[in-house]
Amino acid sequence: MDETVLRNIVPGVITVLVRRGADFAAAEDAVQEALAETVRERPGGEEPVRDAKGWLITVAWRKFLDATRADSARRAREERVEGQPAPGPVPAADDTLQLYFLCAHPSLTPASAVALTLRAVGGLTTRQIAEAYLVPEATMAQRISRAKRTVAGVRLDRPGDVATVLRVLYLVFNEGYSGEVDLVAEAIRLTRQLAARVDHPEVAGLLALMLLHHARRPARTAPDGSLVPLAEQDRSRWDTGAIAEGVRILQAALARDRLGEYQAQAAIAALHA
Repeated sequence: MDETVLRNIVPGVITVLVRRGADFAAAEDAVQEALAETVRERPGGEEPVRDAKGWLITVAWRKFLDATRADSARRAREERVEGQPAPGPVPAADDTLQLYFLCAHPSLTPASAVALTLRAVGGLTTRQIAEAYLVPEATMAQRISRAKRTVAGVRLDRPGDVATVLRVLYLVFNEGYSGEVDLVAEAIRLTRQLAARVDHPEVAGLLALMLLHHARRPARTAPDGSLVPLAEQDRSRWDTGAIAEGVRILQAALARDRLGEYQAQAAIAALHA
């Protein structure tokens, strides 16, 4: 299975396991075990599976059941989860935003929420996240483990609030410019989804801010990687379509007269653009 395909389906697989009775930490561990087994048992030369998500759900669910049986303290849960129907064809659904709400639970600090989101949803390794935060890998591993334990008993019907999700999305957007995996486009996509579901001017303000910043991305760095000041940027490389969309979204949000931090930042970015 292609790495990009796996990164896209993992959030949905975790969500399915959580819905079937696994807590978040156990679901994430089971999926990681399933990924490792898939690589071992299906070398690159084999025919790709037709339903990658269904295949991964089947393997991950078996891993979760094996772990549950091995833990005598979870006998009651074992009886409950074994009554669930066997994995079968799954509908095409994007559960990524729901997983963001779970990872952005208010009981987590913003730093822990972002680290957990990058690990569980973004598909980054602990090493990559540690490098982005400039901390030792062992320190980041402990932070992610604590975050997983904190949300272990949280179900998808008890998610974090919108304000926390906005903060995480913006931090993921900023982290997305560095590292080996570009998460900027994914952050914009999910913020669009959130804007379509939640009628709030700050959600629109964040979307406008992302679009306006991203529109100038090609001109913001020189060939050697150094930053190019705004006054010296080649404006012919700016995405005028994204700028126009960002300004339009921002104007509609500002017209509601409920100013917030993301709208204010987007207004400044709009003046720059």
